[in-house]
Order: sequence, then C-alpha cells, then structure tokens
Amino acid sequence: MAFNLESITSGTVMRPPRIILLGVEKIGKSTWAAAWPGAIGLPVKGEEGIDDIDVPAFPPSHSVADLLSGLSTLRSDAHQFQTVFLDSASTLEPLIHADVCASNGNVDSIEKVGGGYGKGYTMSLSHWRMITEWLDTLRTERNMASIIIGHVKVKRFDDPAGDSYDQYQFDIHDKAANLLYRWADVILFANTKVVVKKEDVGFNKETKRGIDLTGGARFLYTQKNPAHPGGGRGVYGRLPYELPLDYNAFLAAIVAADSHITNVGTTTVHHSPLV
Repeated sequence: MAFNLESITSGTVMRPPRIILLGVEKIGKSTWAAAWPGAIGLPVKGEEGIDDIDVPAFPPSHSVADLLSGLSTLRSDAHQFQTVFLDSASTLEPLIHADVCASNGNVDSIEKVGGGYGKGYTMSLSHWRMITEWLDTLRTERNMASIIIGHVKVKRFDDPAGDSYDQYQFDIHDKAANLLYRWADVILFANTKVVVKKEDVGFNKETKRGIDLTGGARFLYTQKNPAHPGGGRGVYGRLPYELPLDYNAFLAAIVAADSHITNVGTTTVHHSPLV
C-alpha cells in the first residue's frame, strides 16, 4: 500500500472493542457477554454455562480447528451478528497445548515440547496470535466486537516494590495471558463484594469469614487493583472503577466517559455496537 498526504486522517475513531472478561466462577460472565448487541457464542468443550442462555452459539469446539472454523464462517458468510464471545480461554488452552504436542512428535505433555524449558508455552503463543488475528479480521471486515472470557486462579504475587500478597490472576499460562492483555482494549474483572469479619473463638484465637453485604449483587471492575487485573486504553481507561455487572450500565459508563473527549477541529467517528 502506498501512502500519500491524502491518506492522512484526523479524529477519534471508536472501533468495536476487544475485551478480556475475567471473573470468579458462576458470577455471570457468559450472561454479560451474551447481552451484547447481536451476540454469538463460540463455546469451548467443557463450558456448559452457555447452555442455559438464550443466545445464538456454535457447537462447542473440541479442537483449535473447530474454533477457527467458526471464526472463518463469521468472516465469510452473510449474517447480522455484531459481537462474538469466546467462552472460555481457560478451557481453550488445553486444546492449544494438545495441538502443539501433536505437532511436535506427539509428546504427552506441553512441558516436554522442544525438550522442555518452557518451549512448549512459547510455541503455543502462535495459536493465540492466530486467534486474535482472526478476531481482528472480524473487527475490521465485519465491524464485530470481541469478548474473550477467562477463569481466574488465586496466586501469590511477589511485588518487587513491596510485600508479597495473593491476587486473582488469569487462569492460563503467564505468557498467553500477557499476549491477550496486550491485545485487548479493556480488561474487566467480575466479582461480588465481600468484607472480612474477624470473630473471637476463645483461647486468644480468632477466625475470619467473608460476608456479602450486598445481597448477592455482582460487580464489574474496570481498573487494575492489587487484588485483580484490569485496565483499558482510550475511553476504556476513563471508566469508573466499579460498575454493576450489567451491559446497560457498562454502555452508560462508556457514553459518559466518551462525552469528555475534546472535539476541536477533529471528527469523532463511532463504528461500534456500543453506541
């Protein structure tokens, strides 16, 4: 492609977002994703939660090839879908590892690929990149938003600037998680709100228990916290830290944050199912 001065544009362009949605189990991640305009699910074998949601969906993928077939169909066939959500990255990772193992001498463990030393996890990144590139193609050619759902694990974080502490982390290998974090426009975390109450049980001992003071309300956290991931670029970096786990609340926050863009001599263009 040859560039010239006429190819230069100015203005703010809000394209369909690329979202990583993490959260504790049974919090409603799939339900939130299914509420997006024109949503279609790409479930992975082992994720049955989508079965109880009235949303169009492909059959569960039993292999990486199945998943890519679904993405290819969304690119090539005529349809009115506006959002695709992959449910979930955590159940997709074993399928990616199986593919890498099969392509490298049919070894029986990702740890053994290439002689070990983490080479299998590095090779797996090419599969993750292929998937994100397909999602980017749907964004560019079909104007579709993408949501990748992920489970979380609690893991100790050794903070080089302070004390160590436990935090929720993406339940896939760190290399894959970092790739997806860099790809996403916004990283969201879903959870309930719990306070810890200490109780004296006698003999100079105490016990701690979590208490939900919200009556079961569920929340979406948009920014990074020592306890969990989060964050976004552009308008997604200006969202309130805490929102209800509800698509309409998320939409309202986007619209409110977008209204603060200064529009002097430029044009704000929206190409997104958000607005």
